[in-house]
Amino acid sequence: MAENGRDVPLSRLEDEGRVGALRETGLSAASDAGMERFARLAAELVGVPVALVSLVESARQVFPGMVGLADPWAKSRQTPLTHSLCQHVVAEGQPLVLTDAREDARTCASLAIPDLGVVGYAGMPLTDGDGHVLGSLCAIDTEPRQWTQQELALLEDLAAACSAELRLRIVSRQREHAYGEAATSARRYRNALDRSQLLLSAAATLSETTALAEVGQVVRDLVTSDLKPVYVGLVLVDNAGKGRLRRLVDETGSAPMEHAHETYDLDSGWPTARAARENRTITVTDEAELRRDYAPEAVEAFHSLGLSSAVCVPLPGTVVPLGTLVLGWDEAHEIDIVEQALLAALAGYTARAVERALFVENRVTAARQMQEAMLTDLPHIEGVELAALYRPAAATDLVGGDWYDAYPLPGAGEGAEDSPAPDVLALSIGDITGHDLRAATLMGQVRSMLRQADLDHSGSGPARAVTAFEHANTHLDIGVSGTLIHAHLRPCPAPQEASWELTWTNAGHPPPLITTPGAPGRRLHEHGTLVYPGLAGPERTENRITLPPGSALLLYTDGLVERTGQTMTEAIDLTAQLLTGHSHRPLPELLNTIMEQVPAPDPGDDIALLALRIPATQPPRTIQAAATPTER
Repeated sequence: MAENGRDVPLSRLEDEGRVGALRETGLSAASDAGMERFARLAAELVGVPVALVSLVESARQVFPGMVGLADPWAKSRQTPLTHSLCQHVVAEGQPLVLTDAREDARTCASLAIPDLGVVGYAGMPLTDGDGHVLGSLCAIDTEPRQWTQQELALLEDLAAACSAELRLRIVSRQREHAYGEAATSARRYRNALDRSQLLLSAAATLSETTALAEVGQVVRDLVTSDLKPVYVGLVLVDNAGKGRLRRLVDETGSAPMEHAHETYDLDSGWPTARAARENRTITVTDEAELRRDYAPEAVEAFHSLGLSSAVCVPLPGTVVPLGTLVLGWDEAHEIDIVEQALLAALAGYTARAVERALFVENRVTAARQMQEAMLTDLPHIEGVELAALYRPAAATDLVGGDWYDAYPLPGAGEGAEDSPAPDVLALSIGDITGHDLRAATLMGQVRSMLRQADLDHSGSGPARAVTAFEHANTHLDIGVSGTLIHAHLRPCPAPQEASWELTWTNAGHPPPLITTPGAPGRRLHEHGTLVYPGLAGPERTENRITLPPGSALLLYTDGLVERTGQTMTEAIDLTAQLLTGHSHRPLPELLNTIMEQVPAPDPGDDIALLALRIPATQPPRTIQAAATPTER
């Protein structure tokens, strides 16, 4: 052990930037509700007796979040570094995962082992916005522990969320410091106080934006109330078109010129283009200057907005400006040094918000494109109508693992030469746990693996395919969890040749709904356990039902029936009523009606629907591989 009982270099712990960030969190050896929540989640999700949010200072570690620690440590909520394994997370800047701390050369002599009972240890770094490691979110077991990839992934996700909370607190403290400095200056410059308040509002409000349109509206609201411009606009460098600028159009329609000149060249004669091109603030003080220095279309736009003066401030980027913030007034407006500083700071906050919004937009767009690309075009089936509908969550930062699938399979068994086994249509719907890119990726794997299982076990039922998929999921450590329904549909033999037989297995998914002629819609309640790696449960079972002509079946994900102020039972009953009451309508119209009337107006989860109907009048039946485009 190093001098003074420390296991890491003193300089590492006392790095000025790291120490300053710790101070700015405002956390110490006292309970904090938010940090307690992260510790509690870590203990519950991973299943350990002790979990800590540990912030490592130069001579001690403190626990603003703590679960399961015994006295005297629970009372003091701190230990000296002689009892700290989290200091190694700080030193190495990466997770520290130990099956048995007594057997690792770095930790075997730590007093945390005899005094705190630490044996199994998994600590994830907690970082600030500059990459300083402030401490660790750690799970502790009093016995040797083999940590699973799932457990470590959960801890890593929690640590990322906890780090985000710490960063927000640092920003909030810095904002408070900025407020104090502004208040001091305001004793001499009363006007500066109002402008500083604008910056504080900008920092707070813009930090919560995740969409470009939202950024534009927040900036308009902020500056209009204080600086009193009659026009506020944002122009962004369009990465999709080299050397082009794109206006962030205000959809309220208050500035028609934004549509008329939505895009233009970076080297064009607009003052906004010049500000971005030269990376400096450009002011327009009168019409004569505008006519002398800029293009006729800029003069025309100036007039259409009723402007007499304007200022164009570049939005600072990492290498080149991201675009321009433009403010215009309908009278002469002189920009003093205080206002220049204000606008420069506001442009900085706006630029960060734009970067974040573009990142979220690009990531969600890519995830949605990937997700929707993997949704199936439905096969054409003589004697069966098929339709599907997929709707993403209303929140732009969510993308999930809801999916459906339908595909033909070869005959279900060996039949006589004059009576071959009929073809089979496989139907699936499911919901992979999570609302992120990983969930969308796993969804694609599940679909492919289930198809492969069906083909590899040709002649077996859907339960066998799901069991084979679950075996691969567990033993290949893919990590898929969630719910699904997998079904096989085949024509019935004589004398029921107009009907179809549905065989299905339900892995914890909401119950399918079925209607038959002359009867109300009802649920198919039979189900088994959900899909979870390594979860031991009873053998998957199959259920069968005959679908006579005029029958309809609806498979759906839980986003359809989860709604505040309404139970799932009520939502499912409403869906069943619509399925029955609109049975005469084409299936795509029926699905649209269900989607319009059942879920919340702004659903917080993706929704997938898959429906089939056996027409009352049956043509010859053949399952074909030709696909019909599906609404998404």
